[in-house]
Amino acid sequence: MTAHPAPTAGAVRADAPDGLPRIEDAGQIAPKDARRLSKLFFDRLRVLEEGTPEHQYARNTLIEMNLSLVRFAAGRFRNRGSGDMEDIVQVGTIGLIKAIDRFDLSREVEFTSFAVPYIVGEIKRFFRDTTWSVHVPRRLQELRVDLAKAKERLATDLDRDPTVGELARELGMDEAEIAEGIVAANGYTAGSLDMPAAGPETVGRAAGTRTYADVLGEPDPAMEAVENLSALAPLLGDLDSRERRIIDMRFGQEMTQAQIGEELGISQMHVSRLLSRILGKLRSGMLAQD
Repeated sequence: MTAHPAPTAGAVRADAPDGLPRIEDAGQIAPKDARRLSKLFFDRLRVLEEGTPEHQYARNTLIEMNLSLVRFAAGRFRNRGSGDMEDIVQVGTIGLIKAIDRFDLSREVEFTSFAVPYIVGEIKRFFRDTTWSVHVPRRLQELRVDLAKAKERLATDLDRDPTVGELARELGMDEAEIAEGIVAANGYTAGSLDMPAAGPETVGRAAGTRTYADVLGEPDPAMEAVENLSALAPLLGDLDSRERRIIDMRFGQEMTQAQIGEELGISQMHVSRLLSRILGKLRSGMLAQD
């Protein structure tokens, strides 16, 4: 009979047909015992056919037994200021599953040493991809980290904030790349429009009574009309006198097509065709200016 590690809390002594001990609650097994049992489960997982209930049981039990590794790794990110701890543990569990699927006992490496980098890497990827308020390319996200480290080093040496040129020399990059990275770094965090506004607007008012949303300007809808009219003026000048007269009657005097036809002595259908042609000409001219 195969010798197994001594059963612990959560384990049942009876063996299953696949040669593995049945565990009632794998998550309650102590980490030290989980390490010993994991070797047994990995050994069996290697020979079990993927997709079978026995393989699924061995794999799921390995995941549950080693969740303490995920909780340990997630604790390092507790104060990162973004992400619920439950979300971090879930993401770390993905790393644990990847480690289980790729682990090989023949490497003679402890599973804990093999799994932790997978778990931490998955959590770091989560923070890197989700904590930016504005989406920026991956290279600029990574540049932000390099810039922060370079700024800290140079500020210590120079006793002041470094210039863009000094940062470029420190990192061996062009000043344009550094400037792009600094601008992109502003997308890492975003202030709420509900934050209390500071400045002259708040003088004499109780703190927090005015927010940034209260003092922000709004687009003036009339501005677009002004811009369109400004762009339209030279195009109207290119129309012949009859076309300009039709445009004036239709949109300046707000006459109907029937009234315009009566004024010009033509049918309403003819007016409609003329308007379509004139407006098409103006529309093409406007699009050509964009």
